Amino acid sequence: MTAYRHSQIGHALIFPLIVMALLAGILVASASSEGLGWLIAILLVITAGVFYKLTIIVDDTHVRAVFGPGFTFRKIKLAEITDCEPIRIRWWYGWGIHLTPYGWLYNVSGWDAVAITLRSGRRVSLGTDQPNELCAAIRRSASEK
Repeated sequence: MTAYRHSQIGHALIFPLIVMALLAGILVASASSEGLGWLIAILLVITAGVFYKLTIIVDDTHVRAVFGPGFTFRKIKLAEITDCEPIRIRWWYGWGIHLTPYGWLYNVSGWDAVAITLRSGRRVSLGTDQPNELCAAIRRSASEK
């Protein structure tokens, strides 16, 4: 049973990636060299397609961070979670997937996240515009285990 499911659209990622892809396409059209510019444009469009949204799912056994059309980038067993807390991340941690002082951060927009502490002592942070709701769902589901 799914205890929590929420998607956040990464407007801050989509717009710049599409603009850069269009600029790369325009540069290719105006220049005689074709290969590299088209490759860059295609990679930027693919990146926008993968990172256009982040869906966080909490079910009976796991917390999942799913990007775009369904690429699961992080899957955490509830039994491995010892704590979670809402946090505010710094702007320079960026969006996407990055290593931060709060562990690996999976984020597509905004500055709110939930820092999850694992039994091993490692931390993982999931970006969300609903940090309190996500944290409550993780605690609720983890306490049932």
